[in-house]
Amino acid sequence: MKISKLFSFNILVILLYLNPMSIIGQSSREPLKLGVAGLSHDHVHWILSRPDLGDIEIVGIVEPNKELVARHAKHYGFSMDLVFNTLEEMITQVKPQAVAAFGSIYDHLSVVEACAPKGIHVMVEKPLAVSMDHALKMKSLAEKHNIHLLTNYETTWYASNHKVNEMVQSNKIGDLRKIVVHDGHEGPKEIGVSKEFLKWLTDPKLNGAGALTDFGCYGANLITWLTKGEKPEAVMALTQTMKPEIYPKVDDEATIILRYPKMQGIIQASWNWPFSRKDMEVYGNTGYLISDNSTDMRFRYKNDKSEQKERLKPLSNPYKDPFSLLVAVINNEIILQDHDLPALENNMLVVEILEAAKESARTGKWINLK
Repeated sequence: MKISKLFSFNILVILLYLNPMSIIGQSSREPLKLGVAGLSHDHVHWILSRPDLGDIEIVGIVEPNKELVARHAKHYGFSMDLVFNTLEEMITQVKPQAVAAFGSIYDHLSVVEACAPKGIHVMVEKPLAVSMDHALKMKSLAEKHNIHLLTNYETTWYASNHKVNEMVQSNKIGDLRKIVVHDGHEGPKEIGVSKEFLKWLTDPKLNGAGALTDFGCYGANLITWLTKGEKPEAVMALTQTMKPEIYPKVDDEATIILRYPKMQGIIQASWNWPFSRKDMEVYGNTGYLISDNSTDMRFRYKNDKSEQKERLKPLSNPYKDPFSLLVAVINNEIILQDHDLPALENNMLVVEILEAAKESARTGKWINLK
């Protein structure tokens, strides 16, 4: 599992005063009983290939596609006794404490509908939901039944992003002026994602859009974090389909502009990059910060004669792994702030930005956010 760093500077400072053993899997604590809802999202390899750290036990897997189940069971060696046809059946028989959703984005709502009334916490893969309608229903259920509802992104675990955030919050580059986030790859078919993943990823109903949803969410999530939850005044977006023979129903290229009172956010989401990339540029009025990948960053302050480079160590538990973090949050060892990367409020705003971007691309107009 490839991962890296996390959350607001204040939380990190607090953790320095905690006993590390209160965070990193205590042997005396029973492992979290985790259910897996769906196998069609290729990010499910993240949990299936996770080393046994003693903090999580997969107690059930829900997947009606028998061919897909057989393929993963053969590769990872899990027992077919763990597999159920429906989420309700799994919940009744094994009573998970939390469920990680690895189906389509459209399915996230039904997972929360099944889990929340029973007090079962949920973590979904990015983004939170396909629409504000779904997102609002999910939020209402999570709050009503007092469950944690987290959203996982690969870039949440990048040490470089967390160093950038620390430097922004420490006013190292002054007032923010522009944040540019690049995310994507050559295209899902081109990089060889599974046929099950490709099927819903290129369906506008099940995924919400194409590259705009798949990779636009990363930039919206990061910018919301860096601005400590500030909502943009308006959103403008341009989407195109460069390869209609491969992606006839969805966009494969999206540029989203976020307008703030004294700053701009630019999100470049693409299934047309010549290579995979997840990097970010942050400009202030006295310097800039660039995260090139999970561990490498560059920066330059106003009076510097040249750019500086730094290679960071990967994050340590529970900040290098979404499942370790899930355990820590459920056990109240970590309290998320609203603007933190996996937090519900941050990801509600992500969905609002994506929905405005789709409307802007459709109409060619700026969409004002209330």
